[in-house]
Amino acid sequence: MNEKALEAIVARQKPGAKFVVSAEMLGMSVPDFDLQAKRWMEEDGPGFTTTGVPFRRVIDGQFLIQRLTLLKDA
Repeated sequence: MNEKALEAIVARQKPGAKFVVSAEMLGMSVPDFDLQAKRWMEEDGPGFTTTGVPFRRVIDGQFLIQRLTLLKDA
């Protein structure tokens, strides 16, 4: 994962703001993003929590998370 890209996206947000992050934005494949997104949904991410319903894409018959809506921590 491109941690610098994630840090830059999170840093641009105001506390309490909802924003979207996707596999493409982080330069990740959808299967890799799916694994990371599931971790964030269980443990929260660095400086944010997940919110809403993840956007999924079907790849090889599996529904994989492609995009998440996040809420920046205060």
